Amino acid sequence: MRLSSLSAVSVAAGLTLGNMALAQQVADTIYTGGPILTITDAQPTVQAVAVKDGRIIAIGELAEMRSHQGEETTIFDLDGRAMLPGFVDSHGHVVMGGLQALSANLLAPPDGKVTDIASLQAALSGWAEANSDTVEAMGVIIGFGYDNAQLAELRHPTRSELDAVSRDVPIMIIHQSGHLGVGNSKALELAGITAETENPPGGVIRKDEAGEPNGVLEEYAFFGALVPLLGNVGEDGLQTFARAGSRMWARFGYTTAQEGRSSGAVVQALRRVAADGDLPIDVVAFPDILESRDFIASDASRTYADRVRVGGCKLTIDGSPQGFTALRDRPYYDPVGDYPPGYAGYAAITREQLQDAVNWCFENGHQILTHSNGEGATDMLVAAIDEARLTYGDPGNRPVLVHGQFLREDQVASLKRLGVFPSLFPMHTFYWGDWHRDHTVGPVNADNISPTGWVTERGMMFGTHHDAPVAFPDSMRVLAATVTRRTRSGDILGPHQRVDVMTALKAMTIWPAWQHFEEDQKGSIEVGKLADFVILSDDPTAVDPETLAQLRVLTTIKENAVIFDADTAVKEGRLDRRPLAPDPVTAHLLLHALYQGMDVERPWLANFTQPSTE
Repeated sequence: MRLSSLSAVSVAAGLTLGNMALAQQVADTIYTGGPILTITDAQPTVQAVAVKDGRIIAIGELAEMRSHQGEETTIFDLDGRAMLPGFVDSHGHVVMGGLQALSANLLAPPDGKVTDIASLQAALSGWAEANSDTVEAMGVIIGFGYDNAQLAELRHPTRSELDAVSRDVPIMIIHQSGHLGVGNSKALELAGITAETENPPGGVIRKDEAGEPNGVLEEYAFFGALVPLLGNVGEDGLQTFARAGSRMWARFGYTTAQEGRSSGAVVQALRRVAADGDLPIDVVAFPDILESRDFIASDASRTYADRVRVGGCKLTIDGSPQGFTALRDRPYYDPVGDYPPGYAGYAAITREQLQDAVNWCFENGHQILTHSNGEGATDMLVAAIDEARLTYGDPGNRPVLVHGQFLREDQVASLKRLGVFPSLFPMHTFYWGDWHRDHTVGPVNADNISPTGWVTERGMMFGTHHDAPVAFPDSMRVLAATVTRRTRSGDILGPHQRVDVMTALKAMTIWPAWQHFEEDQKGSIEVGKLADFVILSDDPTAVDPETLAQLRVLTTIKENAVIFDADTAVKEGRLDRRPLAPDPVTAHLLLHALYQGMDVERPWLANFTQPSTE
């Protein structure tokens, strides 16, 4: 029987039905025929799972499940493949994942073909030619995912190099970190950036020796430039992104996604898509607390409505570690670019803004997810939560640290003491591990980026994420990086920080379910929980760990309905489509730029003042 088939099978000869089946709940579906990993310690594997009305009603030996089989019961034959609980997104930006329809793929191998500035120019030109209608409608060419660390020139492109693609149409390319971008001359003109333009608070306009902008824009200089460039995207586009992004997450086995820095407008778009029946997975949204506090206060809920809910608040302290904008507690090791001696990055907000936001969440019992990459940023976060705990106690709001790339070991101990859940980013060991070793933190400290080993040693739960669309929401890449910590070059970055496969799987299932207050509904295969499953090409606990990235998601099931099937996707020619959009840290700000005309509570940059690291 085909793996992806849900066709009913005839009852085997001699099987007793009738009264035996009627004595218990009759299952809609029984899953069997391959390894089933429950992600529970008490019963790690089972032979079969019985499901009714989208929930698990029994697990155990196949013979036991026969008592739940009726004449209409479907037998889902795993055909030797492995079934696990559906993956829960610990941190990502599912709406932004739909932006591939408006962008050129500028990623380096293995996810793209850009290896130098010439191939980047070719990718932009090719995309613009193939998508001339989109370019005409949008009035701009957008490219996502270039990484100066992977270009042969080891530098950012310049505006003149983008001018070679077009001087008439504005071009903006977005760094894979999402914290930087490069515009051509037309884009800078539309953004009002000249030699006389000063750096905005929390951003940098890079200039050449003559004092002219060279096209590279950091942080809030970059975000601000997007506003005039992307004003032609309509409100319907946001719903298109939500549909495309949610399908992409389902393709990689995620049955619960996160919109990790949203707004009221983004949530409303998700709700409209869900009401139309076009949202295949659950989505938890976390609006930016500096912009959407009133919306959070009125809409935060632990209950889904049509697969959407507002989970709490999002706050961002600093920027990108690989882009040298994360706030460290010491100078960067060997930053590539024009940086002053002792440069250590910078914060995007003040200590006062941070403390006010954390206090409000603790006072009102709201969960807060805080983006903090550098050690200096995490020092700020720990101090803020310490003060909030002294004032308000522990409201049980399960605060989350997002990323924590450069955590010190004493900071890990502080997170445990304060009850902060670490959502870590071990995929960085693959994509930027070599860069961190050679340029950001150096060979000694690079071994401890995304320190899952330190967290595990302390008996802490943690989540692992892809932060898509900074990288594809590739669940198997997340799993492989957490277990092996192999870099692009094949180096192992911090062997002592590696964890075993089952620990890594918990960090993608039951622990992020706990992070989202959904551990009683998701994250493991247990009686009473939702029938959210993912079927893989092989059992990840039984293969060589070095081959984990090669495993494939074959089927994704949400509440007993198939929402992704690899065979069907191949036939329809959609399997290789991937989202190409900026990194997560600033997804919400980009969305504001894209949807400038949408109803939001405050202007997108209104609350930001000059960063301070004091």
